[in-house]
Amino acid sequence: MSKFTILLGGDLIRTPLLDRQVEGSRVIAADAGMSHARTLSLTPELWVGDFDSVPADLPDELAAVPRQVFPAEKDKTDGELAIAAALERGATSLVLAGAFGGKRTDHAFLHLALSVRLAEAGTEVLLTSGAQEGTPLLRGKAGFDYADGTLFSILGFSDLTGLTVTGAKWPLNHIEMAFGSSLTISNEVKGRLEIALGSGRALLLAHPFPLPES
Repeated sequence: MSKFTILLGGDLIRTPLLDRQVEGSRVIAADAGMSHARTLSLTPELWVGDFDSVPADLPDELAAVPRQVFPAEKDKTDGELAIAAALERGATSLVLAGAFGGKRTDHAFLHLALSVRLAEAGTEVLLTSGAQEGTPLLRGKAGFDYADGTLFSILGFSDLTGLTVTGAKWPLNHIEMAFGSSLTISNEVKGRLEIALGSGRALLLAHPFPLPES
């Protein structure tokens, strides 16, 4: 397996879990995502984008990272271009660091939807901000090692059928759920979380490192 970490421009905090998730991976930064290289003490092998959001005062080793420059008027986001570069280099597993939040809700939504499409094509994908993380859910069964009390939601990207959730405060047994339903928002882990899906596309969004309330 060839793992790549893609540094995106959304929110990111450094946690021990995130350090373990990116350890040993190859790294590509997407434009403003280069700022997270300092946060995570990583040096990317490539920096991709139109460079309209270059972080200020980069250390020399980051400023010297090889660049793949694209025009500002293009038909893909910097993040999608960085992911494409990783796939061209043989990536089979992706950690999308900085995939949530940030100034651009449209970009954050794209990362969620794109992760599902990548998973359908056979690429393992984890989206993360350090505080929360997302995993695509497709047909079949998957298990997750989250601590009891971890908040999670299942976001449907289509109608879902045969959805079963065990190891949760509010389990579900082979239900159908319409696209846009809030039924699977704000559940809690209670034991070994397992999710089975008969058909449809969804994303598990979990909060393994909750931030303090403001």
